[in-house]
Amino acid sequence: MITRRKALDLIANAAGLAVLATTLPAFAQNVAPADLAVPGPLGDVVLGPADAKVTIVEYASMTCPHCAAFHKETWPELKKRYVDTGKVRFMLREFPLDPLATAGFMLARCDGGDKYYPIVDLLFSQQRAWAYSDKPLDALRQMMKQAGFSQEKFDSCLKDQKLYDAVNAVKAKALDVFKVDSTPTFFINGQRHPGNLSIDEIEKIIKPMLEV
Repeated sequence: MITRRKALDLIANAAGLAVLATTLPAFAQNVAPADLAVPGPLGDVVLGPADAKVTIVEYASMTCPHCAAFHKETWPELKKRYVDTGKVRFMLREFPLDPLATAGFMLARCDGGDKYYPIVDLLFSQQRAWAYSDKPLDALRQMMKQAGFSQEKFDSCLKDQKLYDAVNAVKAKALDVFKVDSTPTFFINGQRHPGNLSIDEIEKIIKPMLEV
């Protein structure tokens, strides 16, 4: 027998589940490598050969601590073991989670692809010094002096509307088409792997692919 109290509880639980369902991301599917290979308006800055058996695409945010941890702890070893040896093709794509992250990517893209990874590595390695500063833009400006940016270049880069739109277009496509909903998210030969992956976790994924 369902009492009035039990009926009210059931209704409340059902309403709660309905709200929860609307807040959960849709189940993330893998992506066809051919679809993933289409670059955004700025093109991709690719490391590694085009004929590598494994392609890794990372979507990251410059202010994401998990992304910074990956680039500090895993990326150097991944690059040394697999990218520099020609076994893996790697590209980092922009998925800024806030305006400050957008600014960081715009600065990294300001010279095209020439300084992209050096600036990205610098900003990730020093993330706490600028992204969590009381005056993050001032801290970012000081940081970019290390990369040879003058005051004028820094300001003009961040005022570039075309560059701003292009960085956000990469994020929009990832969000709408590939259903990226967190950073970092990796696509390894199209297989989705969210989160800060260790080198051991990556090796478990890519070694069978390299043996094919």
